[in-house]
Amino acid sequence: MSSLTWDLTLAGLSVGSAAALTGVGLIVTYRATGVLNFAHGAIAMVCAYVLRQWVVEWGRPLWAGAALTLLVLAPGLGVVLERLVFRPLSVLGADPAQTLVASIGVFVLLVGGAALLWGQGARDDAPELVAADPWGQLAIVLVLALGVGAVIRWTRFGRELRAVVDDRRLAVLGGIDADRVAAAGWAFGSFTAGLTGVLLAPYVRLDPYGLPLLVMEVLAVAVAARMRSLPVAVLVALTIGVAQSQLTRLHPSGWGAPLLQAVGANLFVVALLIASLVLPGVGTRDALPRTATARVPTPPGAWIVAAVLFLLPLGFAGPDLHTSVQVPALGVVLLSLVVVTGRGGQISLGQAAYAGLGALFTALLAAGRLPGLPRLPELAALALAVLLVAPLGLLTGWPAITRRGLALALATFAVGVGVSRFVFAQPYATSGLTLDRPRGFDGDRAYYVLELALLTLALLATHALRRGRTGRALAALRDHEQGASAAGVRVPALKLLAFVAGAALAALGGGMLAMGLRAFDPSAYDPVRSLLWFAAVTVLGADSTLGALAAAALLVGLDAGARGGVAAALIGVLAVLVGRFPGGPYDALRTLTERLKPPRPAGLTPLGSRVRQRLRTTPGAHAQEPAGGLAPASTPTRAATPAAADVPAQPLDAVSPEDHPAALADGAPPPQGPPAPDHDPRTGGAGGNTRTNPAEGRGVTAHDLHARYDGFTVLAGVDLTVPPGRITAIIGPNGAGKSTLFHCLAGTLRPTRGQVRHNARNITHLSPHARTRLGIARTFQQLAVFPTLTVTENVRLGAEQGHIEDPSATDRALRLLRLDGPLRDAPAAGLPTGTLRRVELARALAGTPSVLLLDEPAAGLDTAEVAALARVLRALAADGTALLVVEHDLDLVADLADVVHVMTAGRIVASGPPAHVLDTLDARETAV
Repeated sequence: MSSLTWDLTLAGLSVGSAAALTGVGLIVTYRATGVLNFAHGAIAMVCAYVLRQWVVEWGRPLWAGAALTLLVLAPGLGVVLERLVFRPLSVLGADPAQTLVASIGVFVLLVGGAALLWGQGARDDAPELVAADPWGQLAIVLVLALGVGAVIRWTRFGRELRAVVDDRRLAVLGGIDADRVAAAGWAFGSFTAGLTGVLLAPYVRLDPYGLPLLVMEVLAVAVAARMRSLPVAVLVALTIGVAQSQLTRLHPSGWGAPLLQAVGANLFVVALLIASLVLPGVGTRDALPRTATARVPTPPGAWIVAAVLFLLPLGFAGPDLHTSVQVPALGVVLLSLVVVTGRGGQISLGQAAYAGLGALFTALLAAGRLPGLPRLPELAALALAVLLVAPLGLLTGWPAITRRGLALALATFAVGVGVSRFVFAQPYATSGLTLDRPRGFDGDRAYYVLELALLTLALLATHALRRGRTGRALAALRDHEQGASAAGVRVPALKLLAFVAGAALAALGGGMLAMGLRAFDPSAYDPVRSLLWFAAVTVLGADSTLGALAAAALLVGLDAGARGGVAAALIGVLAVLVGRFPGGPYDALRTLTERLKPPRPAGLTPLGSRVRQRLRTTPGAHAQEPAGGLAPASTPTRAATPAAADVPAQPLDAVSPEDHPAALADGAPPPQGPPAPDHDPRTGGAGGNTRTNPAEGRGVTAHDLHARYDGFTVLAGVDLTVPPGRITAIIGPNGAGKSTLFHCLAGTLRPTRGQVRHNARNITHLSPHARTRLGIARTFQQLAVFPTLTVTENVRLGAEQGHIEDPSATDRALRLLRLDGPLRDAPAAGLPTGTLRRVELARALAGTPSVLLLDEPAAGLDTAEVAALARVLRALAADGTALLVVEHDLDLVADLADVVHVMTAGRIVASGPPAHVLDTLDARETAV
């Protein structure tokens, strides 16, 4: 037994060494570039195939093939990927989601290319580079790990690498060639991938899908090491490898024996699940609000063309129709990604698992093999399967509450791999499980009609989740999660809704696929399919239902009409170019068409001509107009406002909306809204007085607030009162604790000690969206506007999530901030900063808050816009709203605030009227 244990230990060290190589390569690439290389396993597979081609097919020497593969091909492939794929993304400022899609695109491209070149069959004659004795592999791993650690710690390149990891932009400003560092990281990471592939190929199945997936399973090694520590990665890999090998001695019995054996044989998958779902999420710097553009509209008549194309197969027969029945089913599966990723903005790499569960449950229910349930007709089985799988969407929805970006991608991928290994690989799922079609729909043509009906229902459900109140909330969540929470959106509940709805749609499509094929095939739902589907939907328009249907037709049609791998290769090419056209191919075509159009001659629009005529006929206008023509409507001087030019200002009600172009909106005085009953007419009821009477307005107070970051005290016993009907300002140097105090009041940060109270209620532990619904609204220093929504939709979201029943609340906020007229229907993407500041403030006011927290509200505004903002804030205070302003513009503070608090080192050191406090500060600075 002891000798057997020793042999198993040696075998485990061999497996662990290959896993450690993968972990070392992934960590070095991530530290140098910030990219988690999902294509690591695909690079390993390609290198293994090339070495086999050199030695087995061409009969060349092994040593020459190994040198060519590992020293030329592998690092060269890494450099090419960095230069052609990932460097352009970093230059263009791509968001983390686009970088992830590009990485998955490289994976899909290499897998599809390998399938085209070498076929999809498994190979078992790969040459051995190192003998089966694990000591050689272990020595290679240790030498590489120690060498890389020494380079990072003691060399100039290592210092440059650490600098790039800490702050790439600052490193570049310091003279470091970050591109060279990134290229070196990619070259080394690809070298380790190639070495892993040629070491593993002789002992595992060499095919375009198996080896890449096997290598991706050991992502657990890098995740457990927090993508930083090489020694931890090596230790974890060797430990799991030895433990997995030793567990092969166990032979459990009973009904759970197959599952226990699967767990013992897949410890790396178990570790991946634990590391992704339990450990703190990696890639925190990737968890940023994604950049977004206005949604690209669907071309006119596109749905008519799509309907005609989907009806054409009804005229087919034989194999063509048998292939066509897969398209509507796959279309339903891909619609689940439109809901989760396209509209909700959540990365989901495990949708194939839910599709497979839908197919499996449908087959088991129809066969009467699900314990405790009778045999059901096929349609009833499909419906029940959808109901059973939908709650399982919480497997990926629950981690999404606390994870974003890379961490969420890893969690969803881990769930997909776990379901594939521990559910689909069990005997009940692989023992020839067949499935009949519903009675009356046995033929391909009849079944295709049924699929079209189910696809129509899925499209209607998707449309309902992308329109109206829920659709706006999902779009806000996608565009800016913190901004959505500040607007009152229940972010955790909405994420769960998106994943549960996505799981239900995927299950419906999976059951339809199984019925079309008349059997449950576990390989049709492996994790590689999830990556392919995610890439396909993303590149063809993640928020487009038409794009999902086009992706389904493309994937099925190319694989059926050409050699296997063509669809994957094409999707891979499009995915690696995702940074060039984030709106999809149609967006790229539209942009190209616009660029090819001849430029239109410059000239005034009819509206501009009317404005110029009005200015020319206004007394005193000629003295203000420069020789070159019409003066700009918004200039960085207060003298440019209409009042300063002696032009009589008119209330908005007295002027037609078309006389207020967007160009004249910035810097203009706020309009007067229509008086609301029993309220001060200054803001037209857009302030806090629609919630409470101004005399009974509610403020917010903080008592003895303490906060710490990484062992440093940021707040040290702060007491603050923000009373109703007054403007309270906080000033102080950077690092004084102003932002931390603001976040504690807004709910985005929980203090370590102390209380925040609103109307005598302790709200310290309430989430941001719960505080918003109590009447505490906020704005952001960095704009939190939802670019894919129009101006009106942005503002309406604040009213809806604040549960404001008054339908005119949105219109009042738009009029107050002069966002009505043609501007109200404009997409928020691309509007100037001053206008977006007003959109954000209008959204906060639409919920009629009693407390308004403003973080650097004047950032990015010119003098005229600041003056207009001050007038609006004074009117809100007069309505009874409690306002807190954190601001660096002391002129604005002096002109606006009723009370000023000065913070230093986490404490309030001075308070009082602006004139007294600011004069005291000036005197101190003069004395110093």
